[in-house]
Formats: sequence, C-alpha cells, structure tokens
Amino acid sequence: MTVVMALALATGATAPAAATGGTTGSATGGATGVAPATAGSADDGFWRVEGYGTVLQIADGRLREYRTTAISCAPGGDARRTAPGVYRAEDHTVRTVRTRGPRGTLHVAGATGDRTLRRIAALPKTCEQELPEDSLTAFDVFWQTFEENYPFFAAKGVDWHAVRDARRPAVRPDTPREELFALFSDMLAPLYDAHVAVIDGKERVFRRTRPGTHPAPQALEPRAKEHVIRRDLGGVQPQEFANGQISYADLPDGKGYLRIAGFNSYDEQDPTYAAQLAELDRALDTVLTPARTASLQGLVIDVRVNGGGEDALGLHIAGRLTDTPYTAYSKRTRHTPPQAVRVEPDRNSPRYTGPVAVLTSPTTFSAGETFTQALIDRPGRTVRVGEATQGVFSDVMIRSLPNGMTIRLPNEEYLTRTGTTFDGAGIPPHLRTPVFTEEEFARNRDTAFDTAVTALGRR
Repeated sequence: MTVVMALALATGATAPAAATGGTTGSATGGATGVAPATAGSADDGFWRVEGYGTVLQIADGRLREYRTTAISCAPGGDARRTAPGVYRAEDHTVRTVRTRGPRGTLHVAGATGDRTLRRIAALPKTCEQELPEDSLTAFDVFWQTFEENYPFFAAKGVDWHAVRDARRPAVRPDTPREELFALFSDMLAPLYDAHVAVIDGKERVFRRTRPGTHPAPQALEPRAKEHVIRRDLGGVQPQEFANGQISYADLPDGKGYLRIAGFNSYDEQDPTYAAQLAELDRALDTVLTPARTASLQGLVIDVRVNGGGEDALGLHIAGRLTDTPYTAYSKRTRHTPPQAVRVEPDRNSPRYTGPVAVLTSPTTFSAGETFTQALIDRPGRTVRVGEATQGVFSDVMIRSLPNGMTIRLPNEEYLTRTGTTFDGAGIPPHLRTPVFTEEEFARNRDTAFDTAVTALGRR
C-alpha cells in the first residue's frame, strides 16, 4: 500500500482506495434496517474477515463492509456483483469472494494472498447502535483499533495499555478536536511508522517515518531522476512507460537499468488493477524482449525512490525474472497464521534470469519493499546495494472514528522463510553505500549505482 496514496487521501485528493476497504457509506444494521441475506447466491450472508477487523454482508448482488472492533462498528465499502463471486466498488476496487459452507476466501485485486472468511449468523450487536461523536468515545475507538490490529508494539518498545492508562484521564467528552488530535499524535509518535497516520480534515495530518529518513519520496523523486539521467546515463533519456513510473536504458557492457518509481498510477484514465497490470505488461514486453533477455549481462533495478502501490504488480515483475517458482514471503496478521505468497514464472513471456542488482534506500516504501523482499530468494544472483528500506510493508487499514477523524494503521507482517520480519528496520543491503545525499549530489556521485554496476560485472 503506497504512502504517497495515504497523503493524497489525507489532503482530499482522489486516489484508489486501500486494499482494506472503499468509500464510506451510511450505517444500517439489525434494528436500524439492514436487509436480511437472501438465498440468491451461495456467498450470501454475513462473513467475518479473519484478522482484518471487518464483517461483510452479502445480499441481493451487493457486498457491504463493516469495520468493527470489540466496542464499535462503522460502515465501510459498498460493492455490486458483476459476475459470480466478483464485486466492484465505486472506487473500482474489485473483490473476489469464494465460499464453501461456513468458510471462504476474499481476494482484493492488487493485494497478494487471500483473506479467510468465516460465516457468522448476523452482524455484531455493535452495528445496531450509533456511537456518540464525543472525544472520549473517539479516544476509546482509536485505542481499541490499534489494540486489536497493530502488530509491532512489542518490537517498538511501546506498552499500549500503559499509554491508555496515562492518557485517557486527560480526555473529556468535550475535549477540543485540536487537543485530541495532538494527543493521538503524541501517542503514536514513538512508533515511527510511516504506515500510521491520524488525519483530521485537510489541514491536520500526523505521520512519522523512521528517524533520520526522508519523509516524502515524491519530493525527492524529480531531483534523483535528473541526477541519474545526467550522471549515470550520460544525459541519454531512458525509455519511459506507465505514466513515467517505469523507465529503462541500456548500459555499457551489455547491462541494463530499470527504474521503478512506484507500483500504481500506471494508467490514470482507468484506475482498475487490471488496467495497471496491462500497462505494466506493455512496459515489460518492450524492455524484456527475447533478444534482450538472451543477451543481457546484468540488470540494475532502481527502487531507491519508490512510494509503493500494489504489491501484486511487484510480484508480477518478479515473475519475469525467474524460470523457477519460489516463495516471495509469507503474510500473517495477529489473528491469522502465515500464508505463503509465491512468485510464479510468466510462462507466456520472455524472462530474464541473470544477475540482478537492486538499489534501495529509506525512500523505498511499502510495495517497493515487498518487491525487494520478493527478490531475496530469487534463484540466481541478486545483490542489494544502497541503504536499508523504510521498514513498512503491510497493506494499510483505514478507519473512521466517531468524531470524523481518520486513522491509518498496518495489521500485517511480511515474513522471510526463517519467520523474521524487516518491519521497522527495513531490508538491509548487501553492499552499503550513500544514496542521494547532499554530498553525492554536490560531488556528482552516485556511489550506489557505480557499486551495483561493478557487482554485476563480477563472475
């Protein structure tokens, strides 16, 4: 899930919805008027999405989402059935539901892996009542949402229960919004998690990156791109694809340079995942031709400035870089076991299987990191050069508080084959170098690029 998208939503700009939900609708449920499920389809009924704080109601060709905690329930996305088991929301997010008896799966286009569904008899009782909009209720829902979903309190050294005990006595039902926003920000500041945010309208947004790292890849991207073209490519303009998010240039000695600035916004006219995938394939088909994949001696993949996007697009690229299936990573929530996510070779297209050097930095965010992680166990030689990535991998949950504020938080861990996670610290490089520092710019250096090219030349 992209951090750039998170900021767009925070400021009111239009962006695709996160993988965990769509637009906000009106709350109805139980005694407040939710239509009963019908027998029109095998997936009709009520379903809990295990580990995602979500309940689905499917009836009459319509999927409605409710975002729940032990103390709250709020309406989420609303989607219409377009084919058996397939539901499309107004924001173009496509969800595929497969059920059999009391169990099932939910797949969200653009995400990796499936979510487990468990049939329940009815909506939770909390969906039958509207919560007060006062500050104390907002505090309780805020705390409970993180308590049930955030996986990294122990790793960050934060005692969330102690935080509640210290902070809640200062909150009154009439605490001013600006004070409550400041309180929430202070509570979350020690997490230093770029996938965590508090948003109050267009003016107040709180988000922190890892200490000492650049908070906004989109601000650095134009300068970094110009530096690479002028210095590394000798002024030669690379081929550009996917709305400028992907570019490619041949390098001397039979090597290639592939820059990926993000895993979204490839087709601005059609926001669906299918359209983004089609644009990606057009780029890859142009770059990874049969002649080039046969002759290429090494490939530099640059994700040093990458704001994230759709994990599945990164997995798709990985499938063009191997002839052998392998596990990219496993995903789990606090309430679900690990689920393996596989890289499958694209058997219908030319594939490059030679040495790869991946350039990374702290401005490699989210889907840029899951892509990097998907190459760790790639068959063949893959070396990482630069600095550690930002350390935020999960899809992002978006939740509205009763007072209208919005919070964002991760609920997933991405695990290596040994069961460890790179959340917080980021994925470390094999070869550590400076990346886009002021000294590098001033001295016309790109140590990471030069190191990668040299590493690819070794046999």
